[in-house]
Amino acid sequence: MFKHQTLSSFIRAEERLYQAATGEFSELLSSIGLAVKMIAQLVATAGFKGLHGYTGATNVQGEAVRQLDMEADQILVDTLSASGYFGLLVSEERDSIIATEFGRSDAKYVLAFDPLDGSTNIGSNIPVGTIFSIFRKRDPSRPANYDDFLQPAGDLAAAGYSVYGAKTSFVYSVGRGVHGFTLDPTIGEFLLTEQEIVTPERGALYSVNEGYSSYWPADIADFVSLLKKQDPTRKTPYSARYVGSLIADFDRNLRRGGIFLYPTDARYPKGKLRLLYECMPLAFITAEAGGKATDGIRNLLEVRPDDIHQRSGFIAGSRYEMDWFEELRARKSS
Repeated sequence: MFKHQTLSSFIRAEERLYQAATGEFSELLSSIGLAVKMIAQLVATAGFKGLHGYTGATNVQGEAVRQLDMEADQILVDTLSASGYFGLLVSEERDSIIATEFGRSDAKYVLAFDPLDGSTNIGSNIPVGTIFSIFRKRDPSRPANYDDFLQPAGDLAAAGYSVYGAKTSFVYSVGRGVHGFTLDPTIGEFLLTEQEIVTPERGALYSVNEGYSSYWPADIADFVSLLKKQDPTRKTPYSARYVGSLIADFDRNLRRGGIFLYPTDARYPKGKLRLLYECMPLAFITAEAGGKATDGIRNLLEVRPDDIHQRSGFIAGSRYEMDWFEELRARKSS
């Protein structure tokens, strides 16, 4: 690959590996990249535009909707609608699936996204991000419908995320490894900076909100306790790193190794994160980078959603830490 390859040229190069490719998938990915650049500018100027407040509305999960969330959501809907290369959309900020004016009945794909993950942190200058999932329709001969979103993460056509922080990054996979791009603001283009992101076989970091430890199930509490224990054999204690922004914590651990935990607990027995457009795409990315992800019990690549806004536990990380956690959980449940 070329040293200064752009996101769009990289996507086109990948397209040429598939003889039957029509270009629709490439256009869809490129449209997401364009929307991410627009959201990056929105995030950078939110303070000037007074977009830190709430709209007064609530989303389907009963959470107050921030102005910035809605602006980011509208950018994605408008940009993707203009491409026309999808059947239906799902967004965290919308109660039901979205059929837009330009969405095509013969389109091959459906798309789900979290337009601005971690937006509560925006006033503190903590990184936030965008997460997306793309599925192929189950039946290409019919228009897209609700059931096309109810597929396991292992069937994803693509997944990815962006991080808006000291730099704006774009990370994605189509099942052929994980690739990372960085936005060069001087030319307004994403440039390839990591052709293959591989998570370390083991790390030395753990990320979890320990303020909620009194709500944790026993297996989580015991495992985190082991991570903090002095044990030369296990090379513990691990270092705690927790920003409180899912995408920022996940991105760091993907690159440096270790484990990220957002488990089910006494307050959220089904989990708090959204399965379809948070846990599943990040599980797909984790697996493609050589790691593993579970909902606390099941491999997340095999979990099939029952609802587009379903919640889930999420534990992801390097092979060593994930195997260790699963061994401990298996002993606890036996």
